[in-house]
Amino acid sequence: MADEDQRPDESSISPVETRERRDSLEKHLQHRPDPKELKERHILLDTNAAPALQSTAHDLERQRAADSLKKGLEHRPDREELVERNILPNSTAAPAIVAHQKELERHMRADSLNEKIAHRPKPEDLVKEGILEADEDPTKT
Repeated sequence: MADEDQRPDESSISPVETRERRDSLEKHLQHRPDPKELKERHILLDTNAAPALQSTAHDLERQRAADSLKKGLEHRPDREELVERNILPNSTAAPAIVAHQKELERHMRADSLNEKIAHRPKPEDLVKEGILEADEDPTKT
């Protein structure tokens, strides 16, 4: 009799709560996604292997991918080769500012060309100096 007094009462306080919970569970089970949808969302594994072997198959697939990645990295060309092939820029600047560096170089090149064009000799001067013939004057075309 002493054992009966020490056990906690596990009966529900409200039978309505239990019914609501059961109804809620049934409602959720009715709207449960089918296995195909769960496989598409990568929640269930899409495999024909036995459930006991699925974990091992998954581990083997990950190991195969890791080995393939290691093999690819071993044959990866070094930085100097990539710079020679114009794949990487020949710059020691931080990657965050490489784009700004390229833009600045382009503007500097454009300014240099504009400066040279502004100071180039006129065709008449080139004819006077004997660099161009009179019939080669590009302004008389």
